[in-house]
Amino acid sequence: MDCIFCKIANKEIPSKIVYEDDIAVAFEDINPQAPVHILIIPRKHIPTSLALTEDDKALVGHLFLVANKVAEEKRIADRGFRLVMNSNEEAGQTVFHIHLHLLGGRVMQWPPG
Repeated sequence: MDCIFCKIANKEIPSKIVYEDDIAVAFEDINPQAPVHILIIPRKHIPTSLALTEDDKALVGHLFLVANKVAEEKRIADRGFRLVMNSNEEAGQTVFHIHLHLLGGRVMQWPPG
């Protein structure tokens, strides 16, 4: 498999990892869209949210809990932050391995797109 996020999770490609456990890895985005822009990925390769199954419920919940932990560590939790998961090209997904974008450190605008 030639997935850049799998390679980051397996430490085949260097990245600024801010959190990792047996289920997930969180690392700084190389093209940040906010002062804090962290990507939270599962170690399990899942290409889009459309590929999630009933068996992935706990995994997805874990990604959100990791996002909360990282937001606390980055000191943006109390001020507010945004979590985004894109699915497929028109939504802006460029790496086909599900991931949450944790964005914070500035006021977010609405609508986002």
